[in-house]
Amino acid sequence: MDTAPSAQPLTTTAPADGNRRRVATAAALASAVEWYDYFVFGIAAALVLGDLYFPAGSPTAGVLASFATFAVGFLARPLGGIVAGQLGDKRGRKPMLVLALTLMGLATTGIGLLPTYETIGVAAPILLVLFRVLQGIAVGAQWGGAMLMATEYAPEGKRGVYGSFVQLGVPIGVVTANTVFLLAGAFTTDAQFAAWAWRVPFLVGLFVLVLAWYIHTRVEETPEFREAEKKLAEKEKAEQSSPLRTILRGHLGTVLLAGGSFAVNTATFYIIITGVLDYTTRELGMKKSAVLMVSLCISLTQLVLIPAAAALSDKIGRIRIYAIGAVGIGLWAVPMFLLIDTGSLLWLAVGTFVTSCFLSIMYGPQAALFAELFTPEMRYTGASLGYQIAAVLGGGLAPFIMVLLLETTGTSMAVSGYIIGLSVIALLSIKVLADRARSR
Repeated sequence: MDTAPSAQPLTTTAPADGNRRRVATAAALASAVEWYDYFVFGIAAALVLGDLYFPAGSPTAGVLASFATFAVGFLARPLGGIVAGQLGDKRGRKPMLVLALTLMGLATTGIGLLPTYETIGVAAPILLVLFRVLQGIAVGAQWGGAMLMATEYAPEGKRGVYGSFVQLGVPIGVVTANTVFLLAGAFTTDAQFAAWAWRVPFLVGLFVLVLAWYIHTRVEETPEFREAEKKLAEKEKAEQSSPLRTILRGHLGTVLLAGGSFAVNTATFYIIITGVLDYTTRELGMKKSAVLMVSLCISLTQLVLIPAAAALSDKIGRIRIYAIGAVGIGLWAVPMFLLIDTGSLLWLAVGTFVTSCFLSIMYGPQAALFAELFTPEMRYTGASLGYQIAAVLGGGLAPFIMVLLLETTGTSMAVSGYIIGLSVIALLSIKVLADRARSR
């Protein structure tokens, strides 16, 4: 029978405030650079990768192939979550975070240096897929480590706020990725951008290796893990158990509910930053630089909204804030695409901004909520699996599904229906999680 265990923090010696701030900052930076590396692929997939690595067929076929490669990274994320979760619950949060950052830096740099189809033929898309798989494994391993480094160092009553520092990595990554692409496009012609300038954002990923070294040498393991490590060692000696086995035997339902509750958020997010970028530039004829600028500005607002929602969740409860965001995403799905379809930059900004607000409301408390679903000795595994299941069901396939829906139905309302369906799943999952929390 599945249970969602109580996640009251274990009794530990409180870390110094300076150490807390250093760890929270390192975790936020780790999340930001990791997501930056991950997002530059999504932007490049919408703009250039289809022509450079999948040239055969129609432009739509090239975009579909490019987005399919984008989705492969999401399919690999649960693998990263499983492996890092197992080792992170047994060996520590910090080593897995360092490993994830190193892998991401190497994979992203590899994409930036990869020859095109014209140069090396079919080996080019094969290697592109391989590097994308490595990116997926890296980000699947990273989120749990960064999130737990932040939340397990949090002072009493501030787990939501500290968890939101890691969540800020997403808008920071989007802003940085869009900014670098905008600069690359602004200082080059279209031909130069397609020939070499698109590679620059990927090569910036080398800086992630510097951060990995810093965390390895300057950041300590979390107090909660050190306490949980003792309990896990005793339990393993007695039962020969493991965090993954414990999750699969007793808490799989909680993992699936967590994933179901979050899929709408990650799907809608990738629709507005990647799918809409392709749709507005290819179908509606809008300028690439203008659409990227809208995405950049909207992501800046999330830097305020995400921690605000997380702080509110510390006061009135995570489930309540989380559910408000899920409801808003579903209700706004139709108006958003009605506004986008006008082809007006202003209405595009309004439509995606409102959606972004609801995404932020939901995303702010999510790290702390997922951490609190599991006890420390299984928390990396459980929280990572829940998050990465949502990433596969929602984010990875969302841009691909969006293009298919637009091509087969001829209307953006089909995409709105897709978002609404995921919202219903999210609310049902949230209700079950809330009922279990009340019963405990």
